[in-house]
Amino acid sequence: MRIGILCAGDREVVPFLEVLNEDQKTEKAMLTFHEGTIGGVDVVTLYCGVCKVNAAIAAQILIDTFGVDLIINAGTAGGMNPELSILDVVISTEVAYHDVAPHILTEFHPWMENAFFKADPALLHLARKAVEKRPLTGTVRFGRMVTGEAFVTDAGRDGINQQYAPLSVDMETASIAHVCYVNQIPFIAIRCITDDAKHSGAEHFEENCARASAIARDVTVSLLSELAV
Repeated sequence: MRIGILCAGDREVVPFLEVLNEDQKTEKAMLTFHEGTIGGVDVVTLYCGVCKVNAAIAAQILIDTFGVDLIINAGTAGGMNPELSILDVVISTEVAYHDVAPHILTEFHPWMENAFFKADPALLHLARKAVEKRPLTGTVRFGRMVTGEAFVTDAGRDGINQQYAPLSVDMETASIAHVCYVNQIPFIAIRCITDDAKHSGAEHFEENCARASAIARDVTVSLLSELAV
């Protein structure tokens, strides 16, 4: 089994590179793909750059060129649910775009039943086992994530919460889930909270990014341990 670990930013992938063995680099589409092993598991990891299109490009290359069997989207996110705290972790049960009309996905390709991309049930089961077995920093919540093309500010937060009631928001997850859906590749996302309604703004992301990225790495590595069994 080969697993793709896809991060948005360069700082989000750094913790994975710190534990990656036998790092073999490949350049494609202006991206650097790192092949190796983590805990004995064959992985390909990279950062794709911020936004939906960049994430989709990287996900499709992971599938077509590197032949990954599943993709884990790991990194950071903004907290939307008021019960979440900075450095809590969200693991996706389902993902949607908050800036794409739902009928675009149901009436046109890929003709979905609804606008939500579901996480793979087997991966969810193993993720729950990983969280139960291993002590992790902060609280881990399973639930809905949403994705859009802009950093969410206070002005747009209420509307997204009213329509989708997500735990977290980011700029890549739904597009990666979308690519996995049409390729019939299992997918799950693991995101650690860097900012929320009380601590909003880019400065809080900058302050918390490194620690949050390491936490997301730790949860992902725990999931890899379950996949290796």
